[in-house]
Amino acid sequence: MSCYKYWGKISEIADNLLLYGDLDKYGESALDNVDINDIIELLDEVEIIAHDNTIDFDSAKHILDDEKMNRALKLIREFYVYVGARLETENALKILESDNPKATLDSFHFYDRYIGLINNESQLVRFNSQKTFVFLGSGPLPLTLIMFNKVFGCKCIGIEIQETVAELSREVLKKLNLENEIEIVVGDETVIKDLDYDILMVAALAEPKERVFSNIWEYVDVDTPIIYRTYTGMRAILYSPVTEKDTRGFHKEVMVLPTGNTNNTSVLIRKII
Repeated sequence: MSCYKYWGKISEIADNLLLYGDLDKYGESALDNVDINDIIELLDEVEIIAHDNTIDFDSAKHILDDEKMNRALKLIREFYVYVGARLETENALKILESDNPKATLDSFHFYDRYIGLINNESQLVRFNSQKTFVFLGSGPLPLTLIMFNKVFGCKCIGIEIQETVAELSREVLKKLNLENEIEIVVGDETVIKDLDYDILMVAALAEPKERVFSNIWEYVDVDTPIIYRTYTGMRAILYSPVTEKDTRGFHKEVMVLPTGNTNNTSVLIRKII
């Protein structure tokens, strides 16, 4: 099916998002007093388009590569990142104040999607209690780490570049009695040179991608499985995908496409020399 039927709708959604504020001009603080549910409603319309499985990858590229759509896609992606970060932060703060932190964690807006994502990624690498798993870009609510520890019992390490975000995630883990199971390290991707681990995963929003993967190549060995999350097909309207240029020096072994409401494609790669 042609993707062109969505061009007008995507532009309309972008125009409606812009009414809430220009993130480039005013920053995220411009949205501090905005009801996030109003923005989520608009992004839900984007996800309906993103999840249209009748649009094949080649057709989707007509939208993704079109210069006229760049402004709309850039704006949509900025709001998508903002909403994700705000929802994670709000849930993290609620956990700290909760009498039932596990239930509060389970109420996270995207919790069910993570279940599907973890199931997909467990098909790529064998996770177990004997493995140490590092996640680059763990964020304020380290749900990926929490789930891998809960489901597979693996030791987990999160890497977070912002000190304040890292400290919030540590407080969340302490509230959930997971501080001895999951460690949060402050820094960028280069800190992996000082860590001992078996599996490395790169968050979909880790940036800048070319630098991230270049540094990973410097510090991993050829046997280390690396999983990265990305966006493919029409789901790439939500965020810029990892490109072949970004992953030069790696061999792509297999990828698992998203199902249902899950947005991330998960890809297994290994370093080549």
